Amino acid sequence: MSEYEYDFKKIFKVKADFDYEVKRSNSIIEEYARVIKKLIKEEKLREFDKSAIAYMMEIAARFAGSKNKLTSKFSRLADIVRESNYRAMQDGADIISAKHVKRAYEGVKERHGMLESKVSDMITDEMIMIDTEGKRVGQINGLAVYNADFYSFGRPTRITATVSLGSGAIINVERESGMGGKTYNKGVLIISGYFRETFGQDYPLSFNANLVFEQSYGMIDGDSASCAEIFALLSTLSDLPLKQSIAVTGSLNQKGDVQPIGDVNEKIEGFYDVCKSKGLHKGNGVIIPIQNAQELMLREDVIASVKKKEFHIYPIARIEEGIEILTGVRAGKKLHRGYEPGTVFALVAKRINELYRKSKQIKPGDTKSKINDSNSKSNNSDSKSIKSNSQTKKKKKKK
Repeated sequence: MSEYEYDFKKIFKVKADFDYEVKRSNSIIEEYARVIKKLIKEEKLREFDKSAIAYMMEIAARFAGSKNKLTSKFSRLADIVRESNYRAMQDGADIISAKHVKRAYEGVKERHGMLESKVSDMITDEMIMIDTEGKRVGQINGLAVYNADFYSFGRPTRITATVSLGSGAIINVERESGMGGKTYNKGVLIISGYFRETFGQDYPLSFNANLVFEQSYGMIDGDSASCAEIFALLSTLSDLPLKQSIAVTGSLNQKGDVQPIGDVNEKIEGFYDVCKSKGLHKGNGVIIPIQNAQELMLREDVIASVKKKEFHIYPIARIEEGIEILTGVRAGKKLHRGYEPGTVFALVAKRINELYRKSKQIKPGDTKSKINDSNSKSNNSDSKSIKSNSQTKKKKKKK
């Protein structure tokens, strides 16, 4: 209103920003308990026991997206409190426990989860193609987040990369088709800077690369897929296959440092659900930025699988760590000339060198001369055929 009405700020002089989250502490948890108690008293609901209060704190942390913070959107929590009372009433219980709160929370998610179930069904029916085992060159599972009305959920998406001779351009198909947001486009440009810094010091980058989010039909934004795209490009250039059992999330800077992203819990749980539907095995896992490890607030079933070593979470700080996990080959350190032999970066540098040499062999006039040669050959053959035809006609006339 202050943007459109000049006198608004003159009339209302005091401004207060209400934060959507608060840092978790003992005093804040006590305040949360008081808020719940006040709602119970005002609306004459059943009492909450300690387990129910504790589960409400977990839900508040999940809404905040971090185990160290709690949401301050109390209207959402109040709805869950009311539904928990209804679940306890169904069971004939006088006191609300954690199981009633959990059923209430799952019920809310189910009512708002049509989009999630549709996407899950498409992956299960292989209408959306996702591999959760095996190895592929130039293909990786990135992690996307879908925003529903009440909550967000994550699901994997296939990212592929191809390489050909060129001038060092990394073509973002989403941007070219008008389906990429500004932040996503910026992430692809940062990838170009990383390649020039890491591999463009000895030879020019004489290749063009295509990056594609397969089977995406809407706008894509955010830079959390830039790590996955880097790994796909490194795989294509080195011809080393990537493990499809591991999904990747994380952004990066031009120096190869992995940067934190949002919705890390939803992304991990989304890939876990897909792996479970396809058959969970001990190789499945997710690579995340190391900074996001402190924010993990995962579901109980995911935590149980991690403890059993059925599912793995790999926090990384550098691109080198991620490519080693995905390929099983050392990334390689920079030497006086090139990289350590037999490493991922050495194979990438070798391929870039080969593409550079091929580009040097092709001279600007080569294509035209080849076309002219082929045209002249065809013209000569045509003239020979015309002459032979005329000679046969003369012989026929003589006869």
